[in-house]
Amino acid sequence: MAELVGNLLVAQSGGPTSVINASVAGVITEAGKHECVEEIYGGLNGIFGILNENLVDLGDEKRSAIAGLRYTPAAALGTCRYKIDFKKKPEKAVEDMNRLFEVFVAHNIRFFFYAGGNDSQDTSRKIHEEAVKRGYEMRVIGVPKTIDNDLPHTDSCPGYGSAIKYNATTVMEVGIDVGSMATDDGSVCIIEVMGRSAGWIAAGTVLAKRGVAANPPHIILLPEIRYNVNAVLAKVKETVDAYKYCVMVVGEGIKNEKGEEIGADKEHLDAFGHPVLCGAGEKIKDFIQEKLKTKTRTVLLGYVQRAAAHCASLTDSNNAFATGEAAVRAAIEGKSGLMVKIVRQTQPDGSIQWCTGLQPLEDIANVEHFVPRDWISEDGYLPNEKFVEYAKPLIEGEVRPPAEGGLPKYIVLEKVPLEKKLTPRE
Repeated sequence: MAELVGNLLVAQSGGPTSVINASVAGVITEAGKHECVEEIYGGLNGIFGILNENLVDLGDEKRSAIAGLRYTPAAALGTCRYKIDFKKKPEKAVEDMNRLFEVFVAHNIRFFFYAGGNDSQDTSRKIHEEAVKRGYEMRVIGVPKTIDNDLPHTDSCPGYGSAIKYNATTVMEVGIDVGSMATDDGSVCIIEVMGRSAGWIAAGTVLAKRGVAANPPHIILLPEIRYNVNAVLAKVKETVDAYKYCVMVVGEGIKNEKGEEIGADKEHLDAFGHPVLCGAGEKIKDFIQEKLKTKTRTVLLGYVQRAAAHCASLTDSNNAFATGEAAVRAAIEGKSGLMVKIVRQTQPDGSIQWCTGLQPLEDIANVEHFVPRDWISEDGYLPNEKFVEYAKPLIEGEVRPPAEGGLPKYIVLEKVPLEKKLTPRE
């Protein structure tokens, strides 16, 4: 195969994580080793920004800034939740795809990398297929990302290990606080975490128990299980009777016996047409207070669980960087239409090593990977030892950003814009 020569474009999409920038750093670092990559560009705000020809020259960034991406949270290039939807908006999708390739051709983009979750991998798949259809030689590799950990065919998703490291730490600390104030009157604390369909994030907080049944969290409600509210109430009462307090973690997408999302606001839809989730924890709190007359408080972790780089996992950060490197190597070797995946290798001594592999994007796009039922206790209230064995290696090690004035010193890219060559998008 003749060597492909041209420019490289990397972009980010979907909800950020504390290590998504490490993947971009991996792409940039590896790309700099190959002469066939002439220029390294970044797309601002994902596909949405590329459609508007908002590109920046990453070659103008300081080496220290690129290195700093490895410990800086959020999306340094900006992100979006823009969907190219051929099913619901076929005419608009065709228009968008035409515009994308106008941008690619105008800037001689021959290598494209998109870091994101399910919808982002679907976008990468569509771009790859369109390039083949048009006969435009360009290599497209998806870079995995999502704290939801719901991409199939990869051991884990960059961002997940750091999210559960922070969440488990927070649950542990909140649990110590609530437990220290527990009296005969009893108290309940409900901690709501992200996770619409898959309960990986909520499940990860079980690591705070450290194998001790009395340690919080005492109950974890996962979106994979349909719960009878009266049975949950009985479990809460049983826990308070035993320990004088109960710490419960709930995934935002938890469901009742009918399969209805407890926190769904059907009058408000997100960018992908899903009902906005708001307040599953609050609704459970109200129910507990009404029925048990027990003091109950809620904690909503929100954005902090994906932005807490100060509590990031070194394993997670290293794996994120490695996926960026592997994406570039795959593209240079002539591969396209694939996503990098993380592979776990258990050594004879029981230690874990990590490497990367590749999976066709068609196997990844819009497919959700759920917590296996046999990784959850029979009653559905806690993940079991199978899950703990899986999750523990993902939180190992600490990322230590430099400090300034007692706070982390994160970096901000210069984002030197490329000169636009096309007429503005309508």
